[in-house]
Amino acid sequence: MRDWQALKERYLRDDLPKRMGNLASNLARIKSRCQNVANGELVESLLQESKLFIEWTAKDAEIEIAAKLVELQIQLACWQYSWGRIWEDAEQRISVGEQGRIWSEKVLNMSGLLAVN
Repeated sequence: MRDWQALKERYLRDDLPKRMGNLASNLARIKSRCQNVANGELVESLLQESKLFIEWTAKDAEIEIAAKLVELQIQLACWQYSWGRIWEDAEQRISVGEQGRIWSEKVLNMSGLLAVN
């Protein structure tokens, strides 16, 4: 069992852009891990961790960004709810991975980490 409280404390030490960058990184890992059927439990864990990252981040974000993050959190919860069925279907698994990649790019763009100073 993961120590979610320790993870939360560590995660919240970072500023908002870095937290969102970490969320984007998690979503990118979902994409890469969906390519191997042996990674089902790992991806399911990444879904849970990403939902928590959103919970810990959205409250500090601007309202438009928070709304997008909540939309993503709902999508992650839907995937998690149907995870057994999704994981057994290669087409659905690849689709989840692709959607994870798209969300990763959106979150990274929203983070401001890519902005040129």
